[in-house]
Amino acid sequence: MKLFIATPSPFARKARVTLLEKQIPHEIVIDNPWQPASQVKGLNPLAKIPTLVLDDGRVIHDSKVIFEYLELERPGYLPQDKREKIIHRLVEVVADGVCDAVVMTFLENQRPEGSRSQFWLSRQADKIRAGVHELEQKILPSGTFTSLGLGLAEIATVCALGYLDLRYADYNWRSDAPNLLKLFDGLMQRASFLQTVPTVQEVPANR
Repeated sequence: MKLFIATPSPFARKARVTLLEKQIPHEIVIDNPWQPASQVKGLNPLAKIPTLVLDDGRVIHDSKVIFEYLELERPGYLPQDKREKIIHRLVEVVADGVCDAVVMTFLENQRPEGSRSQFWLSRQADKIRAGVHELEQKILPSGTFTSLGLGLAEIATVCALGYLDLRYADYNWRSDAPNLLKLFDGLMQRASFLQTVPTVQEVPANR
């Protein structure tokens, strides 16, 4: 199978980490959906990253759906307990929401300075800080979100925090969230996270 990614994307990183943790053979294809020659435009009607192409040619897109497919193929990263499973899903929603707000902030800041909406930027900043606070409050004394240990919630959260470091570095989330910092530092020792650290990729300026 092939996973089409953009190197900064926390959503693509979530899929990459899951593939590595589950030890599923795959090929990574670096794409840039902002560019006219993007390959993913011919695979995904929304032209979004990540997009997974299976060996039989089927295409799966959106990180949540990709994770669901991989979990069905090789279970282990969602709890069997219904209550704990919902916790993982809720944490993923918050972590992804933080990433969405960072993306919106980044894109707004690509506009000429005089055209940027400070109201819009302030709204995104509020979402980012509130999301980090919510994740910090949800961590158990054990250092994870449920009794499962490493699962979807932890993967999504560390991917979001890594994206903050890349695109929203002025926000010192570490001082606000010591529990998240402990989780982050611990998982960053794993090969799956070390191999998928996000890096910048050119984005055309708004015209």
